[in-house]
Amino acid sequence: MRLVGMVIFALLGVQSIAFFRPDNAADSVRLIIALTLAGAALGLLLAPYITTRPFNWARGRLRQIPASQLISSVVGLAVGLAISALLNPSLSALPEPYGGVMPVVISLLFGYIGAAIMVMRQHDIFNLIGMRLPSSNPFVNLGSRTNNDVVLLDTSVIIDGRIADISQTGFIRSTMLVPSFVLNELQHIADSSDPLRRNRGRRGLDLLRRLQKDSRTPVQITDLDVEGVTEVDDKLVILAKQMDCPIITNDFNLNSVAKLQGVVVLNINELANAVKTDILAGETLSIKIIQEGRERDQGIGFRNDGTMVVVKNGRHHLGESIKVTVTKVLQTTAGRMIFAELEQQNDS
Repeated sequence: MRLVGMVIFALLGVQSIAFFRPDNAADSVRLIIALTLAGAALGLLLAPYITTRPFNWARGRLRQIPASQLISSVVGLAVGLAISALLNPSLSALPEPYGGVMPVVISLLFGYIGAAIMVMRQHDIFNLIGMRLPSSNPFVNLGSRTNNDVVLLDTSVIIDGRIADISQTGFIRSTMLVPSFVLNELQHIADSSDPLRRNRGRRGLDLLRRLQKDSRTPVQITDLDVEGVTEVDDKLVILAKQMDCPIITNDFNLNSVAKLQGVVVLNINELANAVKTDILAGETLSIKIIQEGRERDQGIGFRNDGTMVVVKNGRHHLGESIKVTVTKVLQTTAGRMIFAELEQQNDS
């Protein structure tokens, strides 16, 4: 494209020699060479700004415009141009220069007005004539489905893995969309030099393949993006607002930010807490102590559902399965923790 720009501007430089009117042939040759080189250099610099960059910008904007708006704007433009065509014979009969200018001006004006009115009142107009617009979401089939039939998955919920089991139960009936920037973040984590991060990223990619293969609902990768935003969480929130759809996550910070901006959030941790069996103070549990706690003599174990159990004086029973008595249950959006003490201590 730069080469084409150089050639075009070089030719324009040669043509501009008519404005200089050199006195002799030698001056003409030198001027032609100078203008050709100047035009080629100018074309080399300006070609991307008048060709590829405007094209890429327009393509990015068109990819983010809902299909319903595109259809409405085209219909409105056609109607506006048709109305202006009816006026063109009368306008062309006007004295010059109005007869040559007014038809063009009226065509542009009526085309813009027609497209603007159709976009602003698209639902009312199409409902009036008995037509159904396609969903504004490009990943939803035509018909009666709405944006509530789509959910966005964030990076943390893919790495977490529980979304695959939840989708198998049939509780999620919506199409699950994974934006390409989330996929890129997963790939970046999987390529990390840190073994823990690398394993988490690979687990997320494997989980995504499993979702696409086994999920009861469709899982699609979308290349929809948010221009001018770099943070993945910010992109997710803005994209969810544009598409009017929920986000599935277990990230506490994303959960808080999205809710503040009016985005519906489906938190996996909140779902897990909601379906756990209630544990009350005084109940007895059997738990295996697998590691030391942060405080002195504490031991840590986990129930089958993943709930952490912090046992007072449990450090002395590492690797053992013991009976404990629940003393307190702490439940937050980040998860549930159970505090307990050895059963024999409670009996003494």
